[in-house]
Formats: sequence, C-alpha cells, structure tokens
Amino acid sequence: MTPSSTPVVQSALAPLASINVLGVAVSDLNMPKAMQFVFDAVHTGTKGYICICGAHGVVECQSDPALQRVFNGAMAATPDGMPLVWALHGAGHADAGRVYGPDLMRNMLDSGRDAGLRHFLYGTTPATLAKLSAQILRRYPGAIISGTYAPPFRALSPDEERHVAAVINRAEADIVWVGLSTPKQDRWMASMRDRLNAPVLVGVGAAFDFLAGNTRAAPPVLQRAGLEWAYRLMTEPRRLWRRYVRIVPLYLLLRGLQRAGLRRFPIPASAIPVPPTGGDQPDRTATI
Repeated sequence: MTPSSTPVVQSALAPLASINVLGVAVSDLNMPKAMQFVFDAVHTGTKGYICICGAHGVVECQSDPALQRVFNGAMAATPDGMPLVWALHGAGHADAGRVYGPDLMRNMLDSGRDAGLRHFLYGTTPATLAKLSAQILRRYPGAIISGTYAPPFRALSPDEERHVAAVINRAEADIVWVGLSTPKQDRWMASMRDRLNAPVLVGVGAAFDFLAGNTRAAPPVLQRAGLEWAYRLMTEPRRLWRRYVRIVPLYLLLRGLQRAGLRRFPIPASAIPVPPTGGDQPDRTATI
C-alpha cells in the first residue's frame, strides 16, 4: 500500500508476528503493513495503542519492569530504529522495514483523507499545535483534525486526566497522535487507554516538532544507515548527549549477549495482547 492509496479494510484485525529484542516484543512491520494495521484497527473498532519502538525504549525497559509491561501491552511495537529492523531481518523477517513515527503520521494523514479519518493531536505546546495544525491542513487538504490538547509539563492530576479524556472523547477521533517523549508518551497511552473511545493511540515523539517545522529531521541517508542518533546528537548535544552515550553502547552489548545466548530476556505470556506468530518468538520462560 502506498501512502496515498485507498486501504483495503479487513473484517478482523490480523495478529502480528514479533521477535524478542531484549525482552520487548518488536512487531514484524514495514510502513505499508503498519498503515494497513492502523486502518484495520479503526475499521474493526479494535482498541489499543502503538509504541514507536527504538533502541532507546528497549534499553529503558531493562531497568523499568513497569515500562516493559507497557511496551509489551501495546497492540504493536513498531521498529522505529534501524537496529530493530536489522534484528527482524536476522530473525528471518526479510520484509520488515523502518516504521518512523513522523512518516507514519504523514502517511496516515494523507491516506486517511479518503476514508474520513479523524485525528486528535495531544502533546507539545499550544503554539506548536497551532503551527502543526496549519501545516497539516496546508499539506493534506481535507484531513480532519478533530481536536488538539497541549498538556502541562508535569503529571496530570486525576481531575485533569478526566478532563483530558472528556475532551478527546468529545472530538470523536479515530486516531490520537501523542507527541510527548519516550517513555512518557508510552506510559500515558497505557494509563489512558481504557478511558478513551478512539480505537488507536500512537506515540510519535518528536513528530510534532518535525511536521510543524520546528526541528529538522536527519537526512534519509543517515536514517537508512542507522545513524539518526548521531545527527540528533550533533544538532541537540546539550539535551541528548547523556542519552546516547548510555543507550548506544548498552544496546549493542545487551543485544550481543542475547544473540550469543549468554543472557536471556523473558517476556511474560500475559504481557502480549495478540499472540505473535512465526519467526523468532518472544522468550516467555527464560530467566535473565
């Protein structure tokens, strides 16, 4: 399916194959399959949330069992970074490809016009949301932005959570795009999932800033080479250097141990909402 093509909806949501990457079930997806999956979830009214999963999120799960449960409770954890795409290829999923949050959002805004999909934007600041909404309507005439909400930069109170749920539900959205950071957006989706009527929640991180024009994305050649982290480090060194100095070597070390069979990373069977099929199955019984 190309970004502008009309989807062929299914009568039931098909299960996704996945592999175990450091105890996180990473879905066997590429961009067309991810788009079809979202369309099918909306069409069938299947509720869930989608984590756009990179090495950062996988490594954060190593010291946070609650976050690991959040990722494994998602209806899909897409391979955002190239290291996860390469892991899928190594497990026999040759068609797997990068599902980059900003690109998924762009493509769904584009293809969703014919289907009349309603989009809600949650995150960032009022100024960025206004700029983002204007850019979306300019680039994708006919796209439906049913509502926006800029939360405070702190945890919401119970009353605020109820208010947010009411605002989003009144908007009758099909997809809620969550533009916070990982893992904040993933925790928010898991905690709010049962309160929201929208079928699909998708955490897209910095996509709001990219699509609004606030921040420049890495050149495609660096993205394909798995070097987006280096570009972002160069452009935002003060904010990101601590993250990447820790994440990159730790991911390589732990993944090497997993592939060599020197350390096992279990996924509890109860953590996976849709049983994965085929390929490198998640290890549900091993101990770390």
